[in-house]
Amino acid sequence: MDLATIVGLAGGIAMIILAMVIGGDISIFYNLPSVLIVVIGSLFVTMQHYTLEQYLNAGKIAGKAYSFKLIAAPDLIKEIVEIADAARKGGLLSLEGREVGHPFLSKGIQLLVDGHDADVIRTIMSRDMKLTTERHEAGADIFGGLQDVAPAMGMMGTLIGLVGMLANMDDPQTIGPAMAVALLTTLYGSIMATIVFGPIKQKCLVRTRQEETVMRIIIDGLLAIQGGQNPRIIDEMLQTYLPGRQRPVEEVAA
Repeated sequence: MDLATIVGLAGGIAMIILAMVIGGDISIFYNLPSVLIVVIGSLFVTMQHYTLEQYLNAGKIAGKAYSFKLIAAPDLIKEIVEIADAARKGGLLSLEGREVGHPFLSKGIQLLVDGHDADVIRTIMSRDMKLTTERHEAGADIFGGLQDVAPAMGMMGTLIGLVGMLANMDDPQTIGPAMAVALLTTLYGSIMATIVFGPIKQKCLVRTRQEETVMRIIIDGLLAIQGGQNPRIIDEMLQTYLPGRQRPVEEVAA
């Protein structure tokens, strides 16, 4: 997990718990029926929107979004330039069996070694990139669905609690528990949507865009290598993917 994830998640939860503690007995904020309605109910309701395979894969995608360490773009560009230099000196066949830092790059190198032309390489690699992006966006969409469903389930729990309270107004002892369900389900829905599901969705999208950029760098680099471009030109071309602060500063002759 990256630092932003750890600090953001821990800080958000800590502030909520601190507010509960300052407000009094923290145990009053726990209600099992509310948990069942919001947490378990949201998971089941959202499942209806997708196939079972898509739904189960969302957990893997979320885990990857939080823990997957993507190769840094400057390091990737440096590696591609080294590959280009090796291919320029020894030919594309010299790349056979070369170990690289990204499986997508390894796949592309094998296409080069097999002698495919630029159109074939572009078509295969671009389709792979597109389908990977779509799978990751589908995973993010599932957590977006959970983000939308959780507050709605919280509202349903609120209505359930209010119905129970109004139906038993003649029994004061039942008013408290019913009101607890009514209020806590709304609270749980807001917490799950804001602190859990929303950030996971956004993190998935961020990781997807980062990985898409890496794949674009690889595709452009491989096509340039296949076309016999000079490694220096390849380096300058791929540096355009980087923000200005990450690009190497060229020395200016005095």
